[in-house]
Amino acid sequence: MTNKIPEWITTQLELPIISAPMFLVSSPEMVVAGCRAGIIGSFPLANARTKEDLEHWMSRISEELTTAKQLEPNRKIAPWAVNLVVHRTNRRYEEDLTLIIKYQPPIVITSLGDPSEVVSIVHDYGGLVFSDVINLAHAKKAVQKGTDGLILVCNGAGGHAGNYNPFAFIRAVKEFWNGITILAGGISTGQDILAAKILGADFVYMGTRFLATEESLTEKENQKILIESTVEDIIYTDAFSGIHANYLLPSLKRVGIELENIQKKESFDWSGKIDSGPKPWKDIWSAGHGVGRIKEVQTVAEVIDELKNEYFLANKEMSFTS
Repeated sequence: MTNKIPEWITTQLELPIISAPMFLVSSPEMVVAGCRAGIIGSFPLANARTKEDLEHWMSRISEELTTAKQLEPNRKIAPWAVNLVVHRTNRRYEEDLTLIIKYQPPIVITSLGDPSEVVSIVHDYGGLVFSDVINLAHAKKAVQKGTDGLILVCNGAGGHAGNYNPFAFIRAVKEFWNGITILAGGISTGQDILAAKILGADFVYMGTRFLATEESLTEKENQKILIESTVEDIIYTDAFSGIHANYLLPSLKRVGIELENIQKKESFDWSGKIDSGPKPWKDIWSAGHGVGRIKEVQTVAEVIDELKNEYFLANKEMSFTS
């Protein structure tokens, strides 16, 4: 696998960003707004609660982006992506895969398992598969299974996150991989994007920065907490889903959870369901280390405009000092 990114992606990007698929947050409106602003928009298939809902979402995104391209042929409109959990506990896996075949999202992001079947299906219609990885073993397995891109989920990422330093992780991966590389974890400004590019990333994965947007499904109370929070308000624990993730401390306090009472969940359930009490993602909210960058509720387009200005200013400053 070479580092060649297809022109149908590069020619339609304003910034090398993938808006990360966020459980119970990413919406069709977020995806379309992101793509129309020149970044890759994505959503987890599980956000659509039924197969019928999911078909409506995928049809709507595909149709709206096709129409936008027809009406504005000179505008950069980025491709869209979906996130499929390939873990054995995903009970809707086969149904979701059927809709991927039908609607052919240009990029499919796989999480928590073997992407082989997805790779075969997506390659058949000319799409790309990117795989979430949190360590070298996972990265090497994904490469062996034929993935097109590795998403290196480093420390500081929102949701389920690894604990590797991004400098060390990307350098170790580059020793055996020259394919598409996406860096995730605490990236929230245009300067961060440029730094990731200098490290050798082709794209950045940015989730937290889009939590407090008008198009997201984020609850108003959560958005208020996000605006008031800093990096000191993030806790990294496996207590709620069985896999380590970053959560907002104020959201724990909101539902009466004290830190000293947190105990590890014995088994992982991809949907985040637990038998009783507050539920992760729904009641216990997540964010990454970049949460301090959120100062107000904005539209997706406004966030991307800010990131563009920061990115190009950082590029300009680098050219003056190099």
